Amino acid sequence: MKIKTSIVMCLLVFGLQAQHSISGNFTPAKDFKWLIAYELTPGSQRYVADTAVKDGYFKLDLPANAVKGMYRLVYAIPQDEFYIDVIYNGEETINFNFNFEEGVSFTSSKENITFNSYFSTIGALENKLIEFYQSGNTSKKDYVAIIEKLRSTQEGFETRSSGLLVHSFIVANKPYIPSSYENVTSYFNHKKEYYFKHLNVEDPILQASGFLKDKLTNYVFSAIPLEQTSQAEIEGAIQENIKTIAAKLENTPGNFQVDVFYGLWETARQNDLANIATILYGKYLKDLALENGQQQLVDEIATETRLSIGAPSPEITWEENGTANSLSSLSGAEHYVLVFWSSTCSHCLKEVPALHKELSGYENIEVIAVGLEDDKVNWNIEIAKLPDFHHAIALDKWESEYAQLFAIQQTPTYFILDKEKRFLSKPKSDTEVVEFLAH
Repeated sequence: MKIKTSIVMCLLVFGLQAQHSISGNFTPAKDFKWLIAYELTPGSQRYVADTAVKDGYFKLDLPANAVKGMYRLVYAIPQDEFYIDVIYNGEETINFNFNFEEGVSFTSSKENITFNSYFSTIGALENKLIEFYQSGNTSKKDYVAIIEKLRSTQEGFETRSSGLLVHSFIVANKPYIPSSYENVTSYFNHKKEYYFKHLNVEDPILQASGFLKDKLTNYVFSAIPLEQTSQAEIEGAIQENIKTIAAKLENTPGNFQVDVFYGLWETARQNDLANIATILYGKYLKDLALENGQQQLVDEIATETRLSIGAPSPEITWEENGTANSLSSLSGAEHYVLVFWSSTCSHCLKEVPALHKELSGYENIEVIAVGLEDDKVNWNIEIAKLPDFHHAIALDKWESEYAQLFAIQQTPTYFILDKEKRFLSKPKSDTEVVEFLAH
């Protein structure tokens, strides 16, 4: 009996020792209400716990079985924008302060304090080296002082972080440090050659972090030879960088590869690199996503691509005065406005007539109003009040072909097309439609 009791007590003590918490203060307090914690895994995340934020303060108790690794604390929507990532080593209680102006500052947790201190310090030193080249400074004494400071700082953090999870990040981020003076072209070329020397893309801790994805994205879009100046040359270099990344990721989990290539695709689109986005999706991302059971992601990308700025609008057809008509058959206007609305939507019944009135004085504009309806009764009544618009109807409302084709989530929804019927803008309201057309 004593032996059994001792075992039980040991288990209880172990359980108490293994459970830790994450706490902190948010300012301004009124802007924060709730916090959700996720365990990050390569290419995905798993819900762990959540808690209220009261008067700016929160304390979140991690489960006793919480594993070592990366955790994401989401404090607002959208979740992929408003979050704080932390390292949890299974032994520390984590505490921090956060505000929008200064970001996060850890007051306890050697892992996270070291992480922030390292990247802040090493980043500033790398910027000094870049500034040296940009300023035209020719003093080799100044140059050597910078690279020696870089070297001693990197070595110091590697030593200080020994035995911690953050050590993997510090080693993986080890920058190229010249042994002596190099001109900017040599420095850049050596920096690119050195990029993956310590970056272990197969480390699951790194895979679960934003750090590794950021490093890979930075390589693809920034590791461009200085002599490449034309758009075609730059895009050619980016394509070669993508091939390098694809080869490096061959032995990593499929979901992680999907996550990386989706991030690259988003970056390409955000920077108006349509050709690069098309290559990323068609040659890498689509097949990877399908192989890993992510059909929904493929569908979402297909929708975003179909409705992207610059893409031609899908066709819309309707009957007008007994004659078949279509978007593609309209001509002569400088802009075409698509309005997806419903005759049973109160917002629509306020905004759409207001838009009809405002646009009555505009020339070279055609408006196609698509009613998402259950039947034609109310629709027929309301369209009689909007004689200057073309009117199409989509029965089955949210399940209709047009609602699916144009990914309509709410009514009214607006699109502005150019004279070639390509997407030009996606205003949020009737007033934004008018403001866009007025300029």
